[in-house]
Amino acid sequence: MIKYYYSRKRRIVVFFYTTVNKMKLANEWKDYKILDMAKGQKLEKWGEIILSRPDPQIIWNEKTFPNKWKEINAIYNRSKTGGGSWNFKKKMPNQWQIKYKNLTFNIKPMGFKHTGLFPEQAVNWDWMINKIKSAKREIKVLNLFAYTGGATVSCLSAGASVCHVDSSKGMTLWAKENVQSSGLEKKPVRFIVDDVVKFVNREIRRNNKYDAIIMDPPSYGRGAKGEVWQFENNIYELVERMH
Repeated sequence: MIKYYYSRKRRIVVFFYTTVNKMKLANEWKDYKILDMAKGQKLEKWGEIILSRPDPQIIWNEKTFPNKWKEINAIYNRSKTGGGSWNFKKKMPNQWQIKYKNLTFNIKPMGFKHTGLFPEQAVNWDWMINKIKSAKREIKVLNLFAYTGGATVSCLSAGASVCHVDSSKGMTLWAKENVQSSGLEKKPVRFIVDDVVKFVNREIRRNNKYDAIIMDPPSYGRGAKGEVWQFENNIYELVERMH
């Protein structure tokens, strides 16, 4: 379910959360598909590339489509000592693109099994796009913990201006690539590499207001200058600061 938090002192502020109360399916993908799941691994097709990645929620052993597992390009294997690595079975590019409707994303196998995109977020992208377009006015969005910019690209495509904030320079560069690949580089977007909490505090002092705030914070992370973020310790204060 998506929850709304309204501020009486400021313009409307919107936070997007996913809860177990209502499940929405990201079922409008054409370039992404889950092919099968078994033995703690999820078999996915990203464009023409097939990857097998670990998922602890897959506790059953039987494969529904055994032959599909023979087509794997790469498997991510976890290490017993922590982390893991990709085992490449077939020749494949270092990066490639997939599309969601009119949006284009660059996919790259990276450390800790990630590819730079969470396809299940597509339902949130659609919701954001619809809200922005239906507002029929200029919408100013702040995207915090913005990662590779799935929400940034979506909001820009709907006509919003976006301030994209993430502590990782590499992820921010990746987000810029996604914006460019989607043909949105001339849209009003500002990329900020900074600690989210520090940036928010500065924006409050500047009295800079936004119509919508998007957050997808990690459970643990470090800021641009080594600041420590722990969800359970920091999220309440951050939300309170933005009311």
